[in-house]
Amino acid sequence: MQTTIRKATAADMPAVLQLIQELADYEKAPEEVIVTVAQLQQDGFTGDRPYFYCFIAENENGVAGIALYYIKYSTWKGRCIFLEDIVVTRRERRKGIGKILFDAVLDEAKQSGAKRMEWQVLDWNEPAIAFYKQYEPQVLREWLNYRLVLNN
Repeated sequence: MQTTIRKATAADMPAVLQLIQELADYEKAPEEVIVTVAQLQQDGFTGDRPYFYCFIAENENGVAGIALYYIKYSTWKGRCIFLEDIVVTRRERRKGIGKILFDAVLDEAKQSGAKRMEWQVLDWNEPAIAFYKQYEPQVLREWLNYRLVLNN
């Protein structure tokens, strides 16, 4: 089964949202997803500076996975890429699609001149932790993650 990787289009956002919801279900937070297809289309495909970029993995079964990322900026290093999520639909897991998607984002980071690539993993997500270890990343245990939820 051949899997191809391509940049997402606005027309892909229904499938992207479906995978986002599948991830939220896996992470036991299905009610947390409030983004809509229209919002994804606006934020990723309207204007000169999209808020995110996305790769799509496809095979004969349709959309098999996504990698959603964005540009962030380090005051010490400069341009960086933050990998927000890689999601491979349940029926397509364990076929190397996650690696293909991760490598596509990694290649994009290198080609864009990014100084580093960052991502987060839930501490209980052992399959993801094991997957990322093959890349020999730094694990930043001294940093705490903070979040403010804005209801506007």
